[in-house]
Amino acid sequence: MAAAWSSGPCVPEAVTVRLFSVLWFVSVTTGPWGTVATSAGGEESLKCEDLKVGQYICKDPKINEATQEPVNCTNYTAHVSCFPAPNITCKDSSGNETHFTGNEVGFFKPISCRNVNGYSYKVAVALSLFLGWLGADRFYLGYPALGLLKFCTVGFCGIGSLIDFILISMQIVGPSDGSSYIIDYYGTRLTRLSITNETFRKTQLYP
Repeated sequence: MAAAWSSGPCVPEAVTVRLFSVLWFVSVTTGPWGTVATSAGGEESLKCEDLKVGQYICKDPKINEATQEPVNCTNYTAHVSCFPAPNITCKDSSGNETHFTGNEVGFFKPISCRNVNGYSYKVAVALSLFLGWLGADRFYLGYPALGLLKFCTVGFCGIGSLIDFILISMQIVGPSDGSSYIIDYYGTRLTRLSITNETFRKTQLYP
């Protein structure tokens, strides 16, 4: 009986130790060290592309002076290098798990760019303003028929020249080949918004 009573107080201590061990394991796997602990356990670590905003910083793209677009623009897409924040561990673009210090490139983020073919927005506006009545703006943008018609009618008696100046200034009329104007990358560019499968119009609620 004495031996049985002496082993009783050890049971609460064993339960307490196990409880603390469970709490410690949960805090480690769900806390700020969760990613490192998970990767050490053999599971797949986080990709650098999946980092949240504030966990990385991307450089500004290098701009081509002639086109005013990113130098690596292909198919309306360019890529900029992004650097994960210090003490972030993730898989880089090569698939290697790396512990970053803030100076290593973690991944390349795609950004949109435009297709240009040598047509300057400034030149088009200047031609439309000063020589629009001769059709020079339409000739420059690749519309020879309209340019000849404006030349023969003196810009449709001035009315057509005024309309073309407004349309070109607002970037509604562009080059005939479908390319975009060459405009300063950080200049006054027109961005057209459209509804696609990835966007939708929010339903308006009226009282």
